[in-house]
Amino acid sequence: MTSPKTIESKDEMTPEYRALVKQLLESQGYREVMAANLFGHAMKHIPTLAYKKLVAHQLEEELEHFEEAAKLYHDVTGKDLLNAVQSKMERVPYPESWTELAMAQFLYDRAGEFHLREYRTCSFAPYARIVTKILEEEEGHEGFGEQVVLELAKEPKNRAILQTLFEKWLTVALLSFGRPATEGNRFAIAAGLKSRDSGAVMNDFINDIKATMTACGLQFPERDKIGIAMPDDIDLSLPA
Repeated sequence: MTSPKTIESKDEMTPEYRALVKQLLESQGYREVMAANLFGHAMKHIPTLAYKKLVAHQLEEELEHFEEAAKLYHDVTGKDLLNAVQSKMERVPYPESWTELAMAQFLYDRAGEFHLREYRTCSFAPYARIVTKILEEEEGHEGFGEQVVLELAKEPKNRAILQTLFEKWLTVALLSFGRPATEGNRFAIAAGLKSRDSGAVMNDFINDIKATMTACGLQFPERDKIGIAMPDDIDLSLPA
């Protein structure tokens, strides 16, 4: 099978390819600026100076990554990325406690990492370079949320609220992957823009969080209550 052609500029793109590049850059930009918004909104809930400084650093990184995506988006479309994603900002709730910020970081940020990995060898070379840089700089981000969630789960009184927040943010996190088995997925894979279908990435994410869920006493909600289209072969059971 012939490998997809590497693309360096919009002049080499077909209209279909350009439309998908536009879509993936909007998706990337939305996640970066939304993460920055989440951190900024939740800063008042962070209990220690050390954690405030850590989150402030992550917020700055998210904005820097957004800026890089915005430059590339303008090169491809001639338009402003922030304007393009502004109307989507209400899709994600804002954490209203330190506990909720930790859960959001654990699930939403982790899902973003899994999503991005599929573009490390993207045929649109400028985007592949941005993705590689982002993954290197954000390595371990999700570990902060996981660490706090594990610590909070040691107190039995926290288990009920952690379960409620887990169910809330699991749905938000799974939205990051998009709908599986769509025509857009198939075209993106064939064109080398991404490596696998959204359903396969979603499955990896689900399996990855199971160990932490077990340690925290968390359970998956019923499949029909998650509210996201998921492949039937995704296993929502946990180790005994």
